[in-house]
Amino acid sequence: MTRAYFGTDGIRGTANRFPMTPEVALRVGLAAGKRFMSHDDRRHLVVIGKDTRLSGYMLEPALTAGFTAAGMDVVLFGPLPTPAVAMLTRSLRADLGVMLSASHNKFADNGIKLFGPDGYKLSDDAETEIEQLMDKKLDEHLADPAKLGRARRIDDAQARYVEIVKATFPKRLTLKGLRIVIDAANGAAYKVAPVALYELGAEVIKIGVEPNGENINEEVGSTDTRALRAKVLETRADLGIALDGDADRVAIVDEKGHLIDGDQLMALIAKSWKEAGTLKKPGIVATVMSNLGLERYLESLKLKLERTGVGDRYVVEQMRAKGYNVGGEQSGHIILSDFSTTGDGLLAALQVLAVIVQSGKPASEVLKLFEPAPQILENVRYEKGKPDPMQAATVKDAIKAAEAALVGKGRLLVRKSGTEPLVRIMAEGDDEKLVRQVVGDVKTAVVAAAKAA
Repeated sequence: MTRAYFGTDGIRGTANRFPMTPEVALRVGLAAGKRFMSHDDRRHLVVIGKDTRLSGYMLEPALTAGFTAAGMDVVLFGPLPTPAVAMLTRSLRADLGVMLSASHNKFADNGIKLFGPDGYKLSDDAETEIEQLMDKKLDEHLADPAKLGRARRIDDAQARYVEIVKATFPKRLTLKGLRIVIDAANGAAYKVAPVALYELGAEVIKIGVEPNGENINEEVGSTDTRALRAKVLETRADLGIALDGDADRVAIVDEKGHLIDGDQLMALIAKSWKEAGTLKKPGIVATVMSNLGLERYLESLKLKLERTGVGDRYVVEQMRAKGYNVGGEQSGHIILSDFSTTGDGLLAALQVLAVIVQSGKPASEVLKLFEPAPQILENVRYEKGKPDPMQAATVKDAIKAAEAALVGKGRLLVRKSGTEPLVRIMAEGDDEKLVRQVVGDVKTAVVAAAKAA
């Protein structure tokens, strides 16, 4: 079933353009309120967090109006990481949690993510039910005057999250003696991340902590680590940590300025947890984008790599279905289900720091556990509303030819992004020349199809 609002990670788009408008936010509040209101007489609660985007000031009150009109009480957190909203949804026994963020996208975009009372992102079925309610008349979901909801802000949400995250760091360890650069992407963790690291004992150097509504992810954060790498080298720091706009993903830079991706971090955590006896199953869950080198390294540890489609929600679903407690994405979404229901960049960074502290070695000697297989990723942007370039016969033929060339030598993945009008082309294998060639051939076909559409 084609959905008009929800994509692979909630609703997302350009602010003040469909579907990221006040009217749609109002309809989400009314429809989700209706969907999650039970028939008993108790007060129903929804919690709302956001990142630092300018459009949050527009969307937050629209959502609040919808939820209160449906009869739900609203607690507003203000700027807070996505995983904190998920945690506090469950901690406060809320019926629903909402996060306003477009994650790693630039400030002009925004999004609405919904969490159920268990702190997990809603299923496709639940989102489809909400969509169906959204398209009904607005006055069909209105509460009686005496049953309208109330809205209030709470001031201790950030402190609660900091304490929860600190509790995941081994109590016998300290970050004392470590100089750490933290890049909060001018986003949701600009207050909580430096505080958590400082309170655990680190000397903290901060960048990306001056949000102005328009500079989220702007030349900072986990998707642009140039400033972090420069600051680590300039200050002779032991480590650099970069979060994205809503702090659900992480990138780490060692003391030499080398970037460590999510595959290496998952390998490190898997090895550490296996040795500690806390890995619940002999393996981890990752997506089809994770490097072949990770799979081979895990095999050397007698661990399995269980692959899913792209998107942290699919990783979480597989973890829950199969009983794994470590999973994530190469991009730095890392889910540690002993502690959190969704990706948490800060929490994952603390697990990595624990290994470094216990080893007594520099980050560069600890963080790179395997040599990645050559992997090439290219993105081709296409115009929204135009025919899908993936359906072009020339593109399908190019993909078939590329797959044939890689048989027994590597693999190819061509897919559309779930959050942007992009076709993503990825290939990997031991022959880098061949990998580059097949990616180039497919890219040429996609570009031509997009221009012809």
